[in-house]
Amino acid sequence: MTDRPLGALVPNWTTPVAPGPMTLEGRYCRLEPLSAETHAALLFNAFVDQDELYDYLPAGPFHSAAQYHRWVREVTSDDSSLFFAVYDLHQEAYLGVLSYLRIAPSAGSIEVGNINFSKAMQRSPVSTEAVYLMMKWAFEAGYRRFEWKCNALNKPSRQAAQRLGFSYEGIFRQALVVKGRNRDTAWFAMIDKEWTAMKEAYRVWLDPANFDAEGKQRERLGDLTGLVRFASDPTL
Repeated sequence: MTDRPLGALVPNWTTPVAPGPMTLEGRYCRLEPLSAETHAALLFNAFVDQDELYDYLPAGPFHSAAQYHRWVREVTSDDSSLFFAVYDLHQEAYLGVLSYLRIAPSAGSIEVGNINFSKAMQRSPVSTEAVYLMMKWAFEAGYRRFEWKCNALNKPSRQAAQRLGFSYEGIFRQALVVKGRNRDTAWFAMIDKEWTAMKEAYRVWLDPANFDAEGKQRERLGDLTGLVRFASDPTL
């Protein structure tokens, strides 16, 4: 025995598997392994004239289908991340991308990032469900921690993280240089102890009964996840 503080024991801990190519399907969208041949041209068209979407992303904007095709080939050949194309089941169109990254099975930690949702997909159940499907797979696979990080100047991303139920954990100052500019990184995370309650919040919000005839939400997701979140972003 010791009186020195030690971390809590993690009984029956088993290292989860790393995610591999798979399709995740929900009520509003389907996530497919990103493929240059299958998705690049369609996604490029979905992002046309929306250069501002790339302000805080490490690559882009892309001004030709060939450039975007080359980028998709590059990121899908990198084993350190796993990218998905988001297919909107209602609009029958590919409208966004996102990925797993910083995949650390030995720590039970995994991040969602590289999120780029076209305007046609933003502020819709599709964008929420896309993140939920990745979150659901991660926790059900045995991960203990699901992370979200963004440029600290990216207020919409910080708002999205909090709405989705990620708890604010702080700022890593001068964390990166991106496109020649300093990036302070805001850190958010959700942990496995919160998952059961978060899953119920998403079940309630994603239920078609939560939307009226015009598609307006009856209950706000942020109100539901706020009951579970450990910490809030002090800037919001």
